[in-house]
Amino acid sequence: MENQIEEKLDSVVSSIISKFKDRAVMGKKKYGTDLDRTDLSILDWIQHTQEEHMDAILYLEKLKKELSNDNKIQSEMYEMKVLKEDKKEKEE
Repeated sequence: MENQIEEKLDSVVSSIISKFKDRAVMGKKKYGTDLDRTDLSILDWIQHTQEEHMDAILYLEKLKKELSNDNKIQSEMYEMKVLKEDKKEKEE
């Protein structure tokens, strides 16, 4: 039944489901446990969640900087192209 439902999902949702499954397998191998564990308190789960979200914020900030740098480079390249074309036109 689960596979029938997954077959009807769009490619994005199917991709995410696959990634969740892969991550669950990796987590079980790496940590020897899964989310059914009972050794953590609610505060421990909150702490883990906070740490995961802090990491996510760091990754987002890194991507913003990369995009900003890429945009600066593209702007500089465009500016150089325009200057080169202007110079060429003046020479003609």
